[in-house]
Amino acid sequence: MPLMKSWVASANEADHPFPLNNLPYGVFSTEGGDPRCGVAIGDVILDVTAAEAGGLIELADEPLFDLPFWNPLMEEGPAVWAALRNRLTALLAEGAEEQAQVEPLLIAQIDAEMHMPFAVSEYTDFYAGRHHAQNVGTMFRGPENALPPNWLHIPIGYNGRASSVVVSGTDIRRPWGQLKSPDHDMPAFLPSRRFDIELEMGAIVGTPSDGPISVQEADDNIFGYVLLNDWSARDIQAWEYQPLGPFQAKATATSISPWIVTKAALEPFRCDTPVREFELLDHIKDCGPMLYDIDLEVTMEPDGKDATVIARTNYNEMYYSAAQQLAHHSTSGCPMNTGDLLGSGTISGPTKPERGSLLELSWGGKEPLTLDTGENRTFIEDGDTLTLTGAAKGKGYTIGFGDCVGTLLPALENPYAR
Repeated sequence: MPLMKSWVASANEADHPFPLNNLPYGVFSTEGGDPRCGVAIGDVILDVTAAEAGGLIELADEPLFDLPFWNPLMEEGPAVWAALRNRLTALLAEGAEEQAQVEPLLIAQIDAEMHMPFAVSEYTDFYAGRHHAQNVGTMFRGPENALPPNWLHIPIGYNGRASSVVVSGTDIRRPWGQLKSPDHDMPAFLPSRRFDIELEMGAIVGTPSDGPISVQEADDNIFGYVLLNDWSARDIQAWEYQPLGPFQAKATATSISPWIVTKAALEPFRCDTPVREFELLDHIKDCGPMLYDIDLEVTMEPDGKDATVIARTNYNEMYYSAAQQLAHHSTSGCPMNTGDLLGSGTISGPTKPERGSLLELSWGGKEPLTLDTGENRTFIEDGDTLTLTGAAKGKGYTIGFGDCVGTLLPALENPYAR
């Protein structure tokens, strides 16, 4: 698919993340105003709440955009999703009859503050990138036992905290927790010393389900995708994770990018999952291209200094797709709700520059990274800003998500000190 031309000039630039082909959904506010739904087009945001109130968008008997999140639209299902996209495309396309009516509803992105684009119902994080799982398993169990026996048969995951999901730009506070050093007999309550990122994609459930669904049904139920950083306290995790898995180590925060990129925008970039070592069981078998060709990048910026690219990889490195993860999640009869968020798991490629976490990049702290500033890092230091970016490259256009940014603040004083 080639670039779709818009009367918003900036949207026609080949490297701009928000062309007419994209039309991602977010929630924004301007000074003195309430948060409201908007669509990114070029360097501006179309105020969708105002467009609906003014009669330019009519999709249902009741308003869909009078609340500051996209869940009401998500609940309507794929037919209404498609109708909105078609209407937005008509309003913003080159030669649109309603240009004069739409222009007053455009707000410069530079003047807008972004908010959570949807209300997170529940949050599940997976461990579904093979290179990441192989690297981490090798560090802790050796290469011969790197992958647990179930890994090549099911997408492993854990239920996280929806309350900890925050929008890009939210500062992250270094957490306290129980740490246990190998040379100590007892744990100590301390700030995390091995705080990390995980480069992920997040899939958002639109259509709910109340029983087992197929991979194709799961794909149909996904509303869109965001960049996701699952901040992780590796030292807290090392002490707590046996036998039930991550808990407090993953409960500090999970950052997402501010714009939801729809499946329709990503459709030209679908690609297959990897060749299987074992045939998957019927309920999660591949049923077509379910991954996406999305270039991903991570930068680290020490306080007041230049940023360094520390990782580059691609979403097509995943072993399991979001649709397979969602289908597997439903097999027990677990209801899946509008606004559920599924983290892909850390996305790493086969080479060192493609590793999506500092745990891998520094090989557990044994191989420090050297930043462009000359400083070394094994894990994140106070004041460091981590930025995730993602882009799918089409013929003369780019599909972007907006940056997923977070700065690590120092730990608070001991909250339990008397």
